[in-house]
Amino acid sequence: MSAFVDAQSGGFSINLVHRDFEGSPFYNPKETPARRVGIAGRRSIGRVHRFSHMLHLNSSRSISDPSDPDAQLTANNGEYLVNISLGTPPFPIVAIADTGSDIIWTQCKPCTDCYKQDAPLFDTKSSSSYRTVSCSSNACNSLQSEGSSCSSDGSVCEYQVSYGDQSHTQGDVAAETLTLESKTGNPVALPKTVIGCGHDNAGTFSPKGSGIVGLGGGPASLVSQLGSSIGGKFSYCMVPYAAAKPTSTMNFGTNAVVSGNGVLSTPLISDPSQPTFYFLQLEAVSVGSKKIAFQGSSIGGSGNIIIDSGTTLTLVPTDFFSQLSDAVETQVTGGTKTSDPEGFFSLCYVPDSSLKLPPVTAHFKGADVVLTSDNIFIQVNDKVVCLAFYANDQLSIYGNVAQQIFLIGYDLPKQTLSFKPTDCTNT
Repeated sequence: MSAFVDAQSGGFSINLVHRDFEGSPFYNPKETPARRVGIAGRRSIGRVHRFSHMLHLNSSRSISDPSDPDAQLTANNGEYLVNISLGTPPFPIVAIADTGSDIIWTQCKPCTDCYKQDAPLFDTKSSSSYRTVSCSSNACNSLQSEGSSCSSDGSVCEYQVSYGDQSHTQGDVAAETLTLESKTGNPVALPKTVIGCGHDNAGTFSPKGSGIVGLGGGPASLVSQLGSSIGGKFSYCMVPYAAAKPTSTMNFGTNAVVSGNGVLSTPLISDPSQPTFYFLQLEAVSVGSKKIAFQGSSIGGSGNIIIDSGTTLTLVPTDFFSQLSDAVETQVTGGTKTSDPEGFFSLCYVPDSSLKLPPVTAHFKGADVVLTSDNIFIQVNDKVVCLAFYANDQLSIYGNVAQQIFLIGYDLPKQTLSFKPTDCTNT
């Protein structure tokens, strides 16, 4: 589908804003820091259920506690936002950047059945560059995984995406100019980007969100549409969850090359039957001198864990989590063990100067990645830090806390993923 995009040559970088930072439409000033982190943890569980649905795994557990209305999880539940514009003249949208999705979509007028959205809806009649896509086009054929079909009169390609909680979006497939705000201040216009224009969208979508930019491996994603213009390369560098700086960085093309001292690379494993997801092979995790073998999920070919920027925690099988948690607790020195104020995390400490954490290394195939305390523990508030791993037997996911303070580079043609320790607050 890269023929539909006339991207700039070379490379460019954009800002990513965490949904819980002030300035995000999702930010709730009434939430305590502990509450915010607890809900982020529950969103991680929601991601597992959504991914399990996409992978056709059994998913019978409840996504969230129905007695807790503030913790209800939504289908548009990624963690990072990106400012984009659609159409000519550009119409601004704050979209979720999601490595666990493919299609780029937003709600559009006229909307026969739309969920409540705080921001205005995109009006296709106001854009001179909007064009629906025919059923016989290559773009429509390549969207079969998104449930593409033809309109009743056979003239317009349509899409339908369902999520694990029965939420759905459906509408027209269109070619439209998508514009990204680059870090240099120069807009990056991508004409004829294939998008979904949703006219029937319902379920648990948050009214704060107004679009999704899919960054997965499927043919409809932004990365796939950019294709050869970015050399199949993208990277991101995410600031720590408790950092004062609200923005992280995402790079494309030549800007996304990860090189220099300290770079470690591991195979990026694709599964043709599930092209959306990026799989890795995690062999073990070491806590001090104790090495714990990792079995993981029996999906993704030889891959056993999904790497995902939209999941906060690292989710691992219950038996592995018990061994990891026990090893960390046994080897921690100093500090005071405490409880999570929200009751979500199981291993927490008071982060005073006496707390000494053991070294932890994630042993991926060909890459021994040494994690920092910011990768292992998440700061719940000024008085509590908790282990940023969580037990889950459905699916294993390497979450964004474990990826923070690393430049993470995806090279799709070479099928490698690279880690480079980086101060992401300076990118």
